[in-house]
Amino acid sequence: MRDLLDDLDRWRAAGKRVALARVVDIEGSGPRDPGAAMAVNEDGEVVGSVSGGCVEGAVVGEALEVLRDGAARLARFGYSDDEAFAVGLTCGGTIHLLIEPLDW
Repeated sequence: MRDLLDDLDRWRAAGKRVALARVVDIEGSGPRDPGAAMAVNEDGEVVGSVSGGCVEGAVVGEALEVLRDGAARLARFGYSDDEAFAVGLTCGGTIHLLIEPLDW
């Protein structure tokens, strides 16, 4: 999370809306441990990582939806999910993310 702070400060100063995605749980094997974070601003700029790259694109889409509707959500990506497999989560586990708008 600390590696995001410089970019978050810059985005806040620019008045950007931001969604924060955090790994809150994993089942089985996961690419990143709970606490891993990624931020997405309203322009689609991204900092951080919740999966080492394998589901980042899908998480950006979820984060932009959170910014559109303003509601936090839980997202789950696992090996058995068609979407997660399509975007490359092949580690065999499931990751659970909390994606929420960042309230400055």
